[in-house]
Amino acid sequence: MPTVRILVVDDHTLFRRGLTALLARDPRIEVVGDAADAGEALRRARELAPDVILLDNHLPGVNGVDALPGLREAAPAARILMLTVSEDAQDLAAALRGGACGYLLKTIEGDALVAAIVRAMRGESVVAEEMTGKLVAAYRDAAAPPAAPPSVPTSPLEQLSPREQDILRGIARGASNKEIGRDLGIAETTVKIHVQHVLRKLDVSSRVQAAVIASEHGLL
Repeated sequence: MPTVRILVVDDHTLFRRGLTALLARDPRIEVVGDAADAGEALRRARELAPDVILLDNHLPGVNGVDALPGLREAAPAARILMLTVSEDAQDLAAALRGGACGYLLKTIEGDALVAAIVRAMRGESVVAEEMTGKLVAAYRDAAAPPAAPPSVPTSPLEQLSPREQDILRGIARGASNKEIGRDLGIAETTVKIHVQHVLRKLDVSSRVQAAVIASEHGLL
């Protein structure tokens, strides 16, 4: 197959460089450019007309999902693959609705990533195995008959997963993302994503508000 020309979009310089070096090992792949945010990605997409855009969702300013329409207009022939740490089903659904042809996690092995790129170039949709169950569940829920209105949770903490409750405990202790990540054995960037989900689910805009809720409901 012809060489696949790749545009890498991620706000972490070291990750972009590492990913470029990893992909350069395969003769079928050529990384023609990179970008650190959505605005730069649009300019580079118009300039380079890549075959595939590897797009992180959590970018400064405009999220990758929100940048999808502009990127599709800037490079109509490009296949866009999300490459992110987020395992949130809502992010997955939004990406696929926005026109992404795949949703991959940054934990993917190099060979598997290249295989996914090749499959995308063949017109296939590629979704990380870890996300397949969530994708099936989302479509099953969409096809199901309307359910009775859900009961109001007795505690807002019921909306949080066990991991998100661990994150909230750290927030309530006043710990930084780095300290929380060290305590839980996960990356600081992963903590950042979980914090965003916690604030959204609790319908608050600050860590202080989240900490107050944690204290009021006895999470500490």
